[in-house]
Formats: sequence, C-alpha cells, structure tokens
Amino acid sequence: MFSRASNRQATGDLPKTEGGLDRSVPSIISADLTVTGDLSSAGEIQIDGRVEGDIRCASLIIGISGSVTGEIRAERLRMHGSISGQVYAKSVFLASTARMTGDITHESLAIEPGAFMEGHCRRSPLPAEVVATDAPPQKRLEQITDAGLNSAAS
Repeated sequence: MFSRASNRQATGDLPKTEGGLDRSVPSIISADLTVTGDLSSAGEIQIDGRVEGDIRCASLIIGISGSVTGEIRAERLRMHGSISGQVYAKSVFLASTARMTGDITHESLAIEPGAFMEGHCRRSPLPAEVVATDAPPQKRLEQITDAGLNSAAS
C-alpha cells in the first residue's frame, strides 16, 4: 500500500524540465496580487491579478479579473480580462469579457462577440525571435540610459 516501488512509479511519469520543474502547471498571479516589473517564462503564465510591465512566455492566460499594462510576446494568448499595450503572439483569442486597448500582431486571431477591441490588428507571420521565450524582455530604461551615456561620451 505504501511501498517505495509504487511511489517511484507514480512520480516517475511526471513531465519534468530543466531543474526538475513541472511545466504542465502554470505560474499564477492571483487576483489579490499586483506585480510591477517584467515577467518571463518558458512555460505558461495565468494572470488573475494585475501586472504592470512586459510579459514574455510560451502561453499566457488572462483571467476575467486579470489586467496587464505593457507589451506581451507569447506563442499563445487567451484573454478574458484586460490588456493595455502591444501584443505580439502567434495565436490570440479574445473572449466576450476581454478588453483590449492597443495593437495586436498575430498569425491567428479569434474574437468572441462582446469583446472590446480598440487598436489595430495586423496579421503577420511572426519571426521566431519576436515571440522567443528563452530571453527575458529588455528593459527600456537601460536602453535609454545606455543611449544617453554613449552620446554624452562622444
């Protein structure tokens, strides 16, 4: 009943990735949490709270109570909440409860009746580096600071 052999068999079949993490479970930002800063994941992120920053991931789900202010780069985006910013994703789904303010660049787009969309939609085959999830988003402040230092040194 509680033998070690059966425990090994039960846990041996779980999908593992680098560092022993199980990627079938999403990283969750719960409804009572606000994150200020950039998020990056090679797996799935589910947002039920608020994120103020850029997001880069393989799959992003924004729940009904979730909101994002910033740029999103993902393979798949499923939106039930709100986004204010630019979206670059291969597959985008806006549910009837979604509120999107900004432009969407996509390969595939589905919008349910009732969804709010203010911005431009552009169908474009996205190059792999646009939605790549292995590198964290670059910080715009660092780019501006570096540009200012380079021009001041000249």
